Amino acid sequence: MKNLSQKAHAYALKNAIAYDGKAQQGSVISSLFHEGLKKEDVKNYIKEISKIVNEVNKLSVEEQEKEFEKLKNAVSEREEREGLPELPNVKKGKVIMRFRPAPSGPLHIGHIISNMVSSLYVKKYGGKFYIIIDDTDPETTIKEAYINIKKDCDWIFGNVNEYINSSDRMEIYYKYIETLINKKSAYVCTCSSEKFKGFSEFKEDCPCRNNDLKENLYRWKKMLDKSKSGYKEGEAVVRFKTNEGMKHPNPAMRDFPLARINLSKHPKQGTKYKVWPLMNLVVSVDDIEFKMTHIIRGKDHRDNAERQKMIFEAFNKRFPWTFFMGRIKFTDLILSKRKINEAIKSGKFSGAEDEKLPTIASLRKRGYKKEAFEKFAVQRGLTEVDKVMDSKDFFEILNNFNKN
Repeated sequence: MKNLSQKAHAYALKNAIAYDGKAQQGSVISSLFHEGLKKEDVKNYIKEISKIVNEVNKLSVEEQEKEFEKLKNAVSEREEREGLPELPNVKKGKVIMRFRPAPSGPLHIGHIISNMVSSLYVKKYGGKFYIIIDDTDPETTIKEAYINIKKDCDWIFGNVNEYINSSDRMEIYYKYIETLINKKSAYVCTCSSEKFKGFSEFKEDCPCRNNDLKENLYRWKKMLDKSKSGYKEGEAVVRFKTNEGMKHPNPAMRDFPLARINLSKHPKQGTKYKVWPLMNLVVSVDDIEFKMTHIIRGKDHRDNAERQKMIFEAFNKRFPWTFFMGRIKFTDLILSKRKINEAIKSGKFSGAEDEKLPTIASLRKRGYKKEAFEKFAVQRGLTEVDKVMDSKDFFEILNNFNKN
């Protein structure tokens, strides 16, 4: 790309002037795409662009304006986007979107960054915004998280249509599993995890894959059986029967699991259920049942999205439009619910509202307004580009929005 350094400098100055002196790397890269930068080449220029953005952000707004006057001819004259970009395939002016938090600890700033755009699109077009609490893992589900998730989401989003607990929908998931077995799109595997891993590595079919329908239905009932004659924990799993089977080029797609036996006591359901559906089955069923139209998720879910698309196809359903957002990788923030929980339990922090934590509860207590996060989400837009930054830079931007 010709004159990349000059154009990057000009766009960084323009973006900084528009946003209280702080340019966003993602916005600069997005502008450079319109100048001919290819997505596959971003990795070759990312260090140079990052350096330019940092240099621009060190200038005062007055200095930025003077510099931009010298370089403004380097940028294309095009209509500036106001608000979020339009979504494709919006029918009847409405969208149905969701956020799926796991009740395993306090929600934090990463959840806001990843899901605020979905909330804003529902506000923009109308429709429904669901919070579906992913509580089908009894080992990691925490009882108090149900109340905290609702409190946090009511505050930060303000447009939740309905809260749904996945564990309240177990019978629905069971019916979908039985349908997949009857369609010969799933089977019950009794191989050990080590043995199955060996089959996968050598691209060989698991012997259970060739079970007939009668055998699979018998094994499924045995998984559900709570008596001594039923399968025990670790003895059987339900697997999706992928078209390419164990020869699929991506190991993650090779007859992935849909449900397993877990005898841990669930904080909400107790010991009512023995077989627990896994994430890809649960998400697929919910997205079908609630008629999701658009899904915005992190790039780390690409494989999961591919698995879920396979399940949709098994039911002859159209997969929702999906966008994979780039992540903001903080260099100095704990964004692991497990680690936050451990730190609170150890006494390092007083609780989820501790001002030293990046939790939603803490941000609310510290006086941040949800509109500041909305403005940040709009400025960032839809981008596949990851951004590395420290908390100081992030909160400097957020504080400017919060003042306004």
